[in-house]
Amino acid sequence: MANAASGMAVHDECKLKFLELKSKRTFRYITYKIEDQQVMIDKIGSSDESYEDFTNSLPADECRYAVFDFDFTTDENCQKSKIFFIAWSPDTSKVRMKMVYASSKDRFKRELDGIQLELQATDPSEMSMDIIKSRAL
Repeated sequence: MANAASGMAVHDECKLKFLELKSKRTFRYITYKIEDQQVMIDKIGSSDESYEDFTNSLPADECRYAVFDFDFTTDENCQKSKIFFIAWSPDTSKVRMKMVYASSKDRFKRELDGIQLELQATDPSEMSMDIIKSRAL
């Protein structure tokens, strides 16, 4: 379960809740944090929460991983959904924390089968709704 490169384990609940988000669409987003050398769930947003609720749930001075289920309508008027993996690493977080999150990101992302797009952000402007829309289309 632990990764030799980063020494990080991934709690089973992380994968189970992600599968629910992907297949049953019961959640809008999930944020994950690293605690005691393990990736675990931080917060879960219900399906009726907005992108703004999601961005407000991210701490201003701590790193997080997140998945967000983005619903949108294409130019052809088709309803679609894309699952984003977001690596949140604010400039104000501790250097050690940024290093731990950066070194564990790829392995954790591989655990979540079904990620369609990835975004890395160091401040809220780097993950604005306009950026999310442009990446999804």
